[in-house]
Amino acid sequence: MRRVRVIPVLLVSDGGLVKTVKFKESTYVGDPINAVKIFNEKEIDEIVILDIDATRENRGPDMLKLKEIAGEAFIPLAYGGGISTITHIEELFYLGVEKVIFNYQAFRNPAILTESAKLVGSQSVVASIDVKKNWLGKYKVMVKNGREDTGLDPVTYAKRVTEAGAGEIFLNVIDRDGTYAGFDLGLIDAVSHAVSVPLIACGGASSVDDFLPAIEKGASAVAAGSLFVFQRTHRAVLISYPGQQELAEKLFKHL
Repeated sequence: MRRVRVIPVLLVSDGGLVKTVKFKESTYVGDPINAVKIFNEKEIDEIVILDIDATRENRGPDMLKLKEIAGEAFIPLAYGGGISTITHIEELFYLGVEKVIFNYQAFRNPAILTESAKLVGSQSVVASIDVKKNWLGKYKVMVKNGREDTGLDPVTYAKRVTEAGAGEIFLNVIDRDGTYAGFDLGLIDAVSHAVSVPLIACGGASSVDDFLPAIEKGASAVAAGSLFVFQRTHRAVLISYPGQQELAEKLFKHL
């Protein structure tokens, strides 16, 4: 029985925890510190925290807020949002962050992936790839919270960022974000088999039952946002995580 990582993704905006649908319709969920405290008790493999305002506001990470969050997290923590310098990385690792996630900067300045990998090791450098279908139905890599089209397809781009130094891919499908429509299995298959680094699949998970198909298509880990912060029927806030027995029965024992 093989374990794979099942990762909650927490979006931070204006210091609060939010959740989006297709990278829009932001809904306030609560205090990220309270969410982290709850997740501490759930035997979680890793948490991803993304500041969705930082790049748009042209600023670096909110180190004071991250210090508070990291101080409460007894789980491996990956952070993305506004990281643009080696100094940022040094400060984040000093706070206790174990992985840094690049999105816009990976596109604008791929050399930062190379420099980061030299500093902290490629296993701690993650390239976040946000993907959306255009009006022709073709996959395109988007940056700046899905507002800017890079003109690149995700397979080509995944090869580019891994060659630059990224040791992991965080693949997020904008059209499925917050929709509970299930993972885009075809895209996971294409990207995961184009690169040799681990891939985290994100976007669309509706239940634990969605995890195994993504892993079978080549994902090394699965991630979700709405699934872990909402009660599905009414989208009422409920921080939750599947029990280890459920994960074993529906995921681990099949691997």
